[in-house]
Amino acid sequence: MRDLRISVTDRCNFRCVYCMPREVFGADHPFLDRSAILTFEEIARLAAVFRDLGVRKLRLTGGEPLVRKDLPALVALLSRLGDLDLTLTTNGSLLDRHAPALAAAGLRRVTVSLDALEDDVFRRMNDADVPVSRVLAGIAAAEAAGLAPIKVNMVVKRGMNEESIVSMARHFRGTGHVLRFIEYMDVGTTNGWRMDDVVPAAEIVRRVHDAFPLEPLDRTYRGEVAERWRYADGRGEIGVIASVTRAFCRDCTRARLSAEGSLYTCLYATQGTDLRALLRGGASDADLAATIRAAWRVRADRYSELRTAATPGLPKIEMSYIGG
Repeated sequence: MRDLRISVTDRCNFRCVYCMPREVFGADHPFLDRSAILTFEEIARLAAVFRDLGVRKLRLTGGEPLVRKDLPALVALLSRLGDLDLTLTTNGSLLDRHAPALAAAGLRRVTVSLDALEDDVFRRMNDADVPVSRVLAGIAAAEAAGLAPIKVNMVVKRGMNEESIVSMARHFRGTGHVLRFIEYMDVGTTNGWRMDDVVPAAEIVRRVHDAFPLEPLDRTYRGEVAERWRYADGRGEIGVIASVTRAFCRDCTRARLSAEGSLYTCLYATQGTDLRALLRGGASDADLAATIRAAWRVRADRYSELRTAATPGLPKIEMSYIGG
């Protein structure tokens, strides 16, 4: 275990079709009550326990983490834990107003989700009437605040935005930012996933290569989920996350902490381990560490590798609940 994703909220101001489709997450959706969500102090305490167990990277996620009030205060608490890679994944729509405070609090980097450069395509993906310009402004603000290099994630869904692959590559090539393409995944149970909707990593790479020749790169560390490719002319690199067509379960180093304090050992987990009850019940740090260690040691999550006719209908936790 080297990476911990911390969901700070189950709420989001987008309704992306692959994550929180509006027909399910509508105005009457029962989001978590504020009292159920971990406080910043509880998150920081758990993060310190995870650090002592070997975690070296913390990523704040959601939902959309920037809808959580006073998030820089949490960043400040986490930045005091020592030499940890502290990052955040965001849809970017609120980043322009928050980037300076996040950087000042100790955030190191950001990853921004952006699924197209064309407004009509992007709006079909995010279903929130948010223009591309707002996300690009967030990226610019993050770069100006020193939150770089920036990673830009593009989920690719057949029939929605695969024609935007090359335009995205063209836009970010040479900027110093790393564009990463993500295969449309069957996370949760509400996004209507079908294999026919997946644009395989091989096709994505081929489309980019035909426009801008690519050369393969080695992964930088064991457990890195993105396959890396560099432009042959030296103008940067792209990544491809192929969890559907080329699963990487055997090298996974990632755990997830949900907004109400449950530990999940896989994005496709069917149940979590309740750490909030221990926190609020007076457990010591040693008790928390023992519970986390026990959950990690017995994990047998291999859904991506075992994705077969035997797995449809398997109950899964929604991605918006435990972070992507």
